[in-house]
Amino acid sequence: MILLIDSASLWYRAFYGMPDTLRAPNGQPVNAIRGFLDSVARLSAHYKPDQIVACLDGDWRPSWRTELVPEYKAARDVPSEDSEALQDEIDLESQTPVILDILDAIGLPVIGIDDYEADDVIATLATREKSPIVIATGDRDLFQLVDDQKPISVAYLAKGISSHELVDLQWISQRYGIPGERYALMALLRGDPSDGLPGVRGIGEKGAAKIVNLFGSVAEMLTAAEQGDDRLGAVLAKKLLEGRKYLQRAEPVVTCVRDLRLPSFAQQVPTQISNRKKLNSIIEEFGVGTSVSRLLAAISLE
Repeated sequence: MILLIDSASLWYRAFYGMPDTLRAPNGQPVNAIRGFLDSVARLSAHYKPDQIVACLDGDWRPSWRTELVPEYKAARDVPSEDSEALQDEIDLESQTPVILDILDAIGLPVIGIDDYEADDVIATLATREKSPIVIATGDRDLFQLVDDQKPISVAYLAKGISSHELVDLQWISQRYGIPGERYALMALLRGDPSDGLPGVRGIGEKGAAKIVNLFGSVAEMLTAAEQGDDRLGAVLAKKLLEGRKYLQRAEPVVTCVRDLRLPSFAQQVPTQISNRKKLNSIIEEFGVGTSVSRLLAAISLE
């Protein structure tokens, strides 16, 4: 089994979930570093993966997605005027290169690609690799990748590591009342304000669930709306037709890319630390030896 880490999701949660009193000897905050490493250690101990891959945003707001939907994540791109929020951004950004250096020194693969999000890297690896996949994330967007046959499941971290849920198709079906494999279609209709995706005007989660239970694609639902399909009803049909242009623009934005050209990697965690000198130097500089040791122990690498 391969554990795919949605890196930004984990270090963001770690930064805001761990006290900012955690500091390096030089006073630099290390709460995101320690929280991230501890989270990966706990997930590794729980799932016992053969390999762990940290997946990165080459661009968290890719140009090709914003060309289709200019509002996509636009709110997140506005500089904060709040001094405390701005300092948080600086403190988090100062820690992420250290996390990547630690993973590199250990010898765990780190993969990102320009103009694509970590979701696309994860989707491509989940599709490409033959092994079962567990995706660690706090992002519902990745529910669209769940596949019971391979299997591909999501360790959904919204409630924290200790209370996380393992999402399969049945979980999605029970939670949203839809066929589990149609989550992306429901998300397209419903929208996601946090990502700047309004969805189809007038269609909320209940309306989206009704439509998705009836139709398995945008083309099918639009054809049904055009033909006045009685199962839709006049109101939903009208809303779908009014939202036609949005649906056609937003579908590739919402859908994860599954065919990126990505590097290959070893199918097993390393049997020895890739760069012990570099790792020891980072531990000494940032005072994160305990968290590094936890991760090494979890992957049986001492």
